[in-house]
Amino acid sequence: MSEREAVRIQSGKAPDHWDERYLTELYEALRSVKSIDEFSRFFEDLCTPAELRSMADRWRVAKLLDQGLSYRVINEKTGVSTATITRVARSLTYGTGGYRMVLQRQQGEPSEQ
Repeated sequence: MSEREAVRIQSGKAPDHWDERYLTELYEALRSVKSIDEFSRFFEDLCTPAELRSMADRWRVAKLLDQGLSYRVINEKTGVSTATITRVARSLTYGTGGYRMVLQRQQGEPSEQ
């Protein structure tokens, strides 16, 4: 069992029948996508419109937090709830580094892997 799976199970977020291989298979599927168009098509089939909007909102919030904007300004600018802004901020500070890695890559900075 991976550390991530153990955390999910300990926190009560994973059902008893959860199998980490499905998440790995999803990651492998994502690695096979070759263009923005393919990502768009895959995500539009995989996710509901609300899920896509939520992910886009979280990404927008991560970028605004990275620019140093306050929660209040981000809330006013985006309409995203302060609870979501707080969750994204917590991930930026205490998460696995995924947001930071991609933010740095998009800014042309080398990222730690």
